[in-house]
Parts: sequence; C-alpha cells; structure tokens
Amino acid sequence: MRRVRGAATAGVHLVQVREVDLEGGPLTRLVAGCVDAVRGTSTRVLVNDRFDVALAAGAHGVHLRGDSFRASRLVQWAPPGFLIGRSVHSMVEAVAAAEDHAVNYLIFGTVFDSSSKPGRSPAGLRELSQVASATRLPVLAIGGVTPANIAEVMAAGAAGAAAIGMFDMPPYVS
Repeated sequence: MRRVRGAATAGVHLVQVREVDLEGGPLTRLVAGCVDAVRGTSTRVLVNDRFDVALAAGAHGVHLRGDSFRASRLVQWAPPGFLIGRSVHSMVEAVAAAEDHAVNYLIFGTVFDSSSKPGRSPAGLRELSQVASATRLPVLAIGGVTPANIAEVMAAGAAGAAAIGMFDMPPYVS
C-alpha cells in the first residue's frame, strides 16, 4: 500500500487494480487497502473488470475489458461519481464504446511495443490520434509508454497515459 499512497501523493489520478488471478475475497481486501491508501487525495482507485469487487471494496470505479459487457448495464447500481472505463484496441471499438453513454473514459493501445502485451502489434501514434479525435471521451494511451515518448503521446491527443512497466511495481503478494 506504500506504493499506492506514494503514487497518490505524487499526483497520479487513477490507480487500476488488475489482479486477474486473485479470488474475490483477497481481491476485495487488496482494493479496500488501496482505497484506504489514497484517502485524503484526489486519486481514484479502479478495479479491472470486477464491478462486484469495486462496490464491495468502496472503489471509485471499474475498468472494463474490450470484450466485457456494456457499461450501461452497471449504471443503475453504481454510486454517484462512480467511473466506468473501457479498453479499446481500434477505431471501431472506440466509437462503439463511446456510444455507450455510461463510459467515462477509454484506454487505447497498445500504442508502442510493450513487454506486458507481447505479440500484439502496436497501433502507433497516428491511430491514437484518430481515436482521440473520434470520440468525446478522454482517451488514455497504454502500451510501451515511457518518459521518453510521453510528450509524443500527449501531442497525439491523448488525455493521459496508463502504464505498468514505467512504474516497476511488483505484483501483490498476500
């Protein structure tokens, strides 16, 4: 939790908990700890594709995979201010996701080669720019984003960037 708190005090806007191998109970405890760690800051904690865990742990939102259910199915159960994001990998997916008015932001990628997504062809800055221009939603870039290329990502129209490797955070160990 020390790293989550450090990220929050450093000004990170969103922390996404993406632990696909954790069962519901341990994941809920991890997310609740993250929510406690950011208390008193403007940082918001999101849970990857587990709306039930997000609600149980008091998270600030959920991030849906590209192949997950429509965000509009969640709105009636979501508390006020609850964020719902969606991963997209193409212009077609981005436009479709933006039509679901319950979605608050998109994560688009992978933009560059990424060790966390081996074998996925990078979309590049041009497609990132096209996606950012085609939707009303803020688009966060992911995939191979580094301090060396973040300025290019922002110039392409991204509202921000999501990163895994750039923060060098070890996986959660219970």
